[in-house]
Amino acid sequence: MKLLRPLRHALLACLLLLATMAHAEKVMIAAAADLKFAMDEIVVAFRKINPTDEVEVIYGSSGKFHTQIQQGAPYDLFFSADIALARKLVKAGLAASEVKPYAVGRIVLWSASLDASQMTLASLADAKITRIAIANPKHAPYGQRAEEALRASGLWEKVEPKLVYGENIAHTAQFVQTGNAQVGIIALALAVNAELASKGGYGLIPAGLHQPLEQGFVITKHAEGRALARRFADYMGSKPARSVMTRYGFVLPGEVSH
Repeated sequence: MKLLRPLRHALLACLLLLATMAHAEKVMIAAAADLKFAMDEIVVAFRKINPTDEVEVIYGSSGKFHTQIQQGAPYDLFFSADIALARKLVKAGLAASEVKPYAVGRIVLWSASLDASQMTLASLADAKITRIAIANPKHAPYGQRAEEALRASGLWEKVEPKLVYGENIAHTAQFVQTGNAQVGIIALALAVNAELASKGGYGLIPAGLHQPLEQGFVITKHAEGRALARRFADYMGSKPARSVMTRYGFVLPGEVSH
């Protein structure tokens, strides 16, 4: 009988493992590239209290994600830098929740070689600056706001020949990091990350020069009835998650921009 005890214990351990695996879930999130650093931290914190669950985040252009979801991409949650794109999914019957506003983003001037904290949009007209990076306005909300700000400042025609376009706002920042552009108009949420902040300051672009970067998320139809998707959505409204978002420069629902 003593010989059977280890076998019994091993069998019990296997049954417990199988039970845990049976309850484990996975969600895939499509998130705007400006969320890269903030969302990575939020997922780590979420997994500490949900250790058996898996959360995978893909970062990119909100416009492209919107198109992919329309075409059947298996994302469970969609965090859009333009809340209008999330609303379109609801209208099209491709969401399993209402749209939840989660932040308002800001755009800034940032450079790895120049002191952007001393720059304004007018500085971009300087002949010494020959390459300026912005996100592609055709599908990236941050690029659309950059174009709006440049047009409102009367600078678009002057700087358009200098522009290089990133696929999304993170790609835009990479252009500047690698020296392929001298300066870029990027998300504040990226500029305050330690990796970028260590290379110089940033210049905040006045919010009045462009439409608000109101951002929102939905649970997609693909995740309808999935408890983990709902738990993660709820966690985004928690104090720990809001604290991370604030630290990365996002203005949250219920707060006032300064």
